[in-house]
Amino acid sequence: MAHHPRSIVPSRRTQLSGSQRTLATAQLVSAIGDGAYYTSSALYFTRIVGLSPTRLGLGLAIAWAIGSVAGVPLGHLADRRGPRGTAAALALVTSVVVASFLVVDDFLPFLVAACLYATAQSGLGAARQALVGGLVPEGERTAALARLQATLNAGLAVGAALGGVALTIGTRTAFLAAFTLTALGFLATGLILLRLPVVLPAVVPTAVAEGGAASGGAGGAAADGATVRKGRDGGFAVLADRRYALVTLVNTVLLLRMPLLSLVIPLWIADRAPQLGWLGSALFVLNTVGVTLFQVRTARAVTGLPSAARAVRQAGAVLLASCAVFALSAAPVPVWATAALLVGGAVLQVLGEMKQSAGSWQIAFDLAPADRLGQYQGFFGTGVAVARTAGPLLLTALLLDGGGPGWLVLGALFLAAGCAMGPAVRYAERDRSSWLAPTPAPAPAPLAPAG
Repeated sequence: MAHHPRSIVPSRRTQLSGSQRTLATAQLVSAIGDGAYYTSSALYFTRIVGLSPTRLGLGLAIAWAIGSVAGVPLGHLADRRGPRGTAAALALVTSVVVASFLVVDDFLPFLVAACLYATAQSGLGAARQALVGGLVPEGERTAALARLQATLNAGLAVGAALGGVALTIGTRTAFLAAFTLTALGFLATGLILLRLPVVLPAVVPTAVAEGGAASGGAGGAAADGATVRKGRDGGFAVLADRRYALVTLVNTVLLLRMPLLSLVIPLWIADRAPQLGWLGSALFVLNTVGVTLFQVRTARAVTGLPSAARAVRQAGAVLLASCAVFALSAAPVPVWATAALLVGGAVLQVLGEMKQSAGSWQIAFDLAPADRLGQYQGFFGTGVAVARTAGPLLLTALLLDGGGPGWLVLGALFLAAGCAMGPAVRYAERDRSSWLAPTPAPAPAPLAPAG
């Protein structure tokens, strides 16, 4: 029998409160630093440090490939030792790594620092998702994640504006100021996360739970009623979960949308309509503002696995429509019409992004064992690292060389992935109740006969 997690419809006015607001504050502060870093780092490493674009791209590809592998063990660490301490430590590590960028002057130290950055970021993402699992009741997680995503985009917008100032000034000092802001942002994030409770209401660190069980103590009571579920095996159970891997693979295909806005569309505009070069930044702002304003509203329709799969299917269809509109922008039309098509494609893209995000959050949590949220979220998050690693190479070849037909191929791929998510989720649900069920207490040993 399929296992169906509880579906609790969140209140339309559900607000983050208490520890959740602390987590949102940490998200906002780190996002401001991220925004400044993302907008200024490429030009800093090429113009100031002197790396060639090819070496920069190679270094980032290697770094995110390593980061994609690191998510599971660091997520497992969050399960074993608690997501609060793990997330705070990884935020502090990220701060130190970004600070090291201030003295990077060659490719090899850049590569080492970039690998450490990607590793810490992947682990931080997994630990932060586990924090959400511990701080937010099961039926309210998607709504809470939507609010956190809106907060993240607001922070990215502020950080991108500050990074834009560094780009405008263009001096080494200006770029270093942006990197310093990023380092301080992650330092503050780590300190803010330390204000969260050591033991979260809905998650007991695995080591604590095992210790309680071994001693016959109240390990389960420490979870305040949380169900500690047993995986098929110890250690990295997610690596043996082929059904969850299939869902992750389908989601990774949809995440290929990520490099579109930051890389492919600006290059597309520069090639097809160079007089509209300014529009690339405007579309980034449009996306950020759209997610900030409407992600929460979009997520309200997602209350369980069936509605999550439906949202992802709709996302695939909307992303197909977005790609079709972008393909039309290659047609020989007036500049104003090209601009209108690009804006229309970007609007559809942000709608598809919000639907895909809301659905994938619900799926990632509902299919994961409660005591292994860290490693499962770390595995699910490898899709982001894969998209960042392979996406630029794949999409620039497909779209910049393939033109309009390339856009249609990508759109068809999005639609196929969106439609595949429902069957993949139903397959992943099958018989999970048998191996995600609470571990029964051992039967008492029979008394030895007197004598």
